[in-house]
Amino acid sequence: MAPTAENLIPIRLDVDIDGQRFRDTFTWNPSDPDSDVILFAKRTVKDLKLPPAFVTQIAQSIQSQLTEFRSFEGQDMYTGEKIVPIKDLNNFDSDPEEFARIICEDLGIQDPEVGPAIAFAIREQLCEIAIQSVASARETRINKKGRRGTEHLPLSKPGGTALDTMKLFGNKSSVIRKRREWDLYEPIVDLLSNEEVDALEARES
Repeated sequence: MAPTAENLIPIRLDVDIDGQRFRDTFTWNPSDPDSDVILFAKRTVKDLKLPPAFVTQIAQSIQSQLTEFRSFEGQDMYTGEKIVPIKDLNNFDSDPEEFARIICEDLGIQDPEVGPAIAFAIREQLCEIAIQSVASARETRINKKGRRGTEHLPLSKPGGTALDTMKLFGNKSSVIRKRREWDLYEPIVDLLSNEEVDALEARES
């Protein structure tokens, strides 16, 4: 399983010790020979002047997320339904970081933290989708044991939906949106105060 070509793993940290809280999000490259979890945790604690107790908690959180990802890595994804891939035919790289950079450039966003946050959100969702697909594939293989002719069963509702979509739009539909539809799909940027950010994070947590 490789959500992206570079196979970067999204890591989300939320550590609270004795009323002091550390939160962060970043991507981890498991192929990097210098990516040592303990060393990273120690450097983070030192740079941010956090209590030494944070080293163990940060390292354990990172390691558990890496372990979860590796448990699904290389597994087959669920393919029991009709899948209609949706892809930007003009983008041959599909790199989250490059996409985030272009979004910020187009919208005139100069805050250096916005681009990485967008890229992280994309990679996190890609990993979640991939993990769910692998889990579905495992469940499907278990359900098929001892049974025959499963491949001749009718398509499930999601598969039927995909086929209905193809019937509705047909193969001749253009992947380029009409000019009158641009406003419907353009990104929306809201400028929030610190209080509004805290309220939003509280609702999402």
